[in-house]
Amino acid sequence: MQKWKSLVDFWMTLMALRIVLFMIAATLTAAHFLRAGSYGLVALSLATPLLFLYTKRWSLILLQLAAYGATLNWLVAILLLVQMRQQVGLPWTTAALILGAVALLTLLAGLLMNSRCLLERYE
Repeated sequence: MQKWKSLVDFWMTLMALRIVLFMIAATLTAAHFLRAGSYGLVALSLATPLLFLYTKRWSLILLQLAAYGATLNWLVAILLLVQMRQQVGLPWTTAALILGAVALLTLLAGLLMNSRCLLERYE
């Protein structure tokens, strides 16, 4: 019995880590929109993790689509930032690497929505 309890605890920990990773990605996306002055998108980004409260498959699909959309937004931001900094003659590699890491984190958060521990809970 103890073996099963520890296995359940392990799966719950994995699920919690996936949710926390998504929440970090959503918070970073909200900060990006806040800097741009898009308050509606800030509210949407911060409200998106509330979909974890609905244990339906459609909520996972929406969360995944939101993460992929945010990843696309980060990639566009990288391209615009690099172009602008190159035109002005400023260094751009550090900023591009940081935003690239954030884009990868956001993409990973979306990909992890397909994990077995989440799919079993959200039917």
